[in-house]
Amino acid sequence: MNTVTKVSVGLAMLGIFALPSALRAEDITVKSSAGEFNKVGAAGAQFLKIGAGARATGMAGAFTAIANDPTALYWNVAGISDIKSLSASVQYTQWFAGFSHSFASCVVPIGQNYRGGLSFVSFNSGNIPITTLDAEKGTRGTYSVGDFAVAASFGGYITQQFAFGATLRYNANTFGTLSSDGVSFDLGTLYRSGYKGMSFGFSIQNLGGMQNYSGQDLNTSIKIVDQLNASKVQTQMLTNPHNLPLTFRAGAAFDVMSIINGVENTPDGADDKLTAAVDFVTLSDTPEQFAIGAEYTFMNLISARAGYRMGHDSFGLAGGIGLQYISGDFNGQIDYSINPVVNIGLVNRIGLTMKF
Repeated sequence: MNTVTKVSVGLAMLGIFALPSALRAEDITVKSSAGEFNKVGAAGAQFLKIGAGARATGMAGAFTAIANDPTALYWNVAGISDIKSLSASVQYTQWFAGFSHSFASCVVPIGQNYRGGLSFVSFNSGNIPITTLDAEKGTRGTYSVGDFAVAASFGGYITQQFAFGATLRYNANTFGTLSSDGVSFDLGTLYRSGYKGMSFGFSIQNLGGMQNYSGQDLNTSIKIVDQLNASKVQTQMLTNPHNLPLTFRAGAAFDVMSIINGVENTPDGADDKLTAAVDFVTLSDTPEQFAIGAEYTFMNLISARAGYRMGHDSFGLAGGIGLQYISGDFNGQIDYSINPVVNIGLVNRIGLTMKF
């Protein structure tokens, strides 16, 4: 007769399992380079927190109120309402520890006021050698960690200044032979005041139920009593469910050049454009964060970006550049950003955006 042995497989065992929902996050206090804080380990699917797009990350993520290109599908889905034509974007991130992060998105106009969008994100470790206590140099076997998400979005203006957006997403996570999946939602709003480029954005990301890992590596066999000369029985470890990293963003942006030049708004064809933005971000499993960023564009050709993130124990300064090519009905843009990571190195991102 098979015996099911209930074993709690926590974060310390597999590195990506979240704590049980019955455990209150506020009761967990952990020390890090950011000081003592609560909520650590309260969410899984961490890849959903990695920012998409070299343009936004070059501004340290201060993009919630700017979001006007296909990467808005990550930062604030309501931002796709400002995209006037068929647009697509491909972004690649060279993450640390050999991981890679990719984001692809497409936005299509639906009538005059509404937009539809599709996006795909993946996070992959590549092959990792399997090591054990007896084989510290490896067993010649490998495993991998891989996550992906596919999403469909809809957004549009319901007044001349106020836009909304919503996203339905399917998430999947793998760790060796283990996997978990589920569905989540994003909601976003955006208000464009029309005065000095002032805009305000709000976004809630990763609303959804708990996910649970299952797979072959949870099955094993043990002896009920070591002293008895009896066959082993089949057992199965039971994993604790984990929440998704619920995220709330609030941001504001304004046109600096209109203030400098004393005009109501900077014309679209102006030689110099300078936008500044600030974001407040609160997450279910880390301390609150603030981001400030700016983007300067000259002759609608070249852009320089910079930003700083406060409250994060690894990311701080950010910078980037962008080159734009406009010809007839085609608009192409290449963006690059760099983010130094404390005690680890550099995170490089490159992206291509096309508008037709």
